[in-house]
Amino acid sequence: MTGGVCPYCERRCYLAEDGVGFCRMYTWAGGQVVERFPHRYSCMFVNHIETVPFYHFQPGSRTFVLGGAGCNFDCEYCSNAYVARSEPEPLLTYHLSPPRVVELARQYGCHNVAFAINEPTVALPTLLELAHVASAAGLPVGVLTNGYVTPEAAEEMARAFAFVNVSLKAITAGFYREHVGVPDPEVVKRTIETMRRHTHLEVSTSIVQGLNEADIPEIAAFLASVDARIPWHVFRLLPEYKMAGYSRPPIDEINDVLAQARQRLPFIYFGNFVGSRWVSTLCPACGEVAIERFNLGGCGAKLAAHHLVGTACATCGTELPIAGGSVDWHSRDGERCKQH
Repeated sequence: MTGGVCPYCERRCYLAEDGVGFCRMYTWAGGQVVERFPHRYSCMFVNHIETVPFYHFQPGSRTFVLGGAGCNFDCEYCSNAYVARSEPEPLLTYHLSPPRVVELARQYGCHNVAFAINEPTVALPTLLELAHVASAAGLPVGVLTNGYVTPEAAEEMARAFAFVNVSLKAITAGFYREHVGVPDPEVVKRTIETMRRHTHLEVSTSIVQGLNEADIPEIAAFLASVDARIPWHVFRLLPEYKMAGYSRPPIDEINDVLAQARQRLPFIYFGNFVGSRWVSTLCPACGEVAIERFNLGGCGAKLAAHHLVGTACATCGTELPIAGGSVDWHSRDGERCKQH
């Protein structure tokens, strides 16, 4: 029996002929690692890019969001376990070639495409091909990833995707080992450094009460050591899957810690709850609101207005780390895609 090692994820699963690895999305056939379900997706819809979340790439733009199935993590608190850990084939009901994705995105007036429901590494050849075709058609492609990828895959992703959000779940080996199922966060930290060198990077951290809120200062220190201008999205998470029943951490306690972290990182966002005041972008030089957003509760935020001249603060002229160019964000409001 022949087989080989999967080159995409740092689990580096050995795939036997017609066998599968941890994510169940690759197999060994014809002397190579191949996708089991190329160009197949579990969902598609249109949303504001801020809900993905990306706050510093094409603010206010309409995003054609895609999701698949499978993951290389087994987070005990996962809120998307129904797609991440379920048998993938029944979920992947849409077969969309890259040109078809471009066609649909244009049909719904989208400015970009994002793979944002589950881990992109488990369908990487499909998404790299999509990025090549869509970017050639003028549609940048981005992804949300847990960052547990090989150095070679990280380099490919960083050069193919115009915007990337890496989930840094904690900073301690114990958290990753006990609650995620991998040895430590060092691979994820390496991926963050790679992405920062080559593409637009934002970082997300979901806070699980009693498990990782104490990591906030050290995460902030790490991100500041990479680039203090990295946008960092912090969320309160209501655990599901194997940890259903945990309560969300208190807003005030988290924000008190984040207030100290903002001395290192000026672009920290704290949302996904009703009434959040920490979703707008403030100019770090003059303190004025440069990009105004209003909170949508658990559904993220939406652009309300921007006070920029190009990518500079309209008040004091300080350049802000905004990527992707400007878009006509007034052109159409968000809508759900029809079924295809």
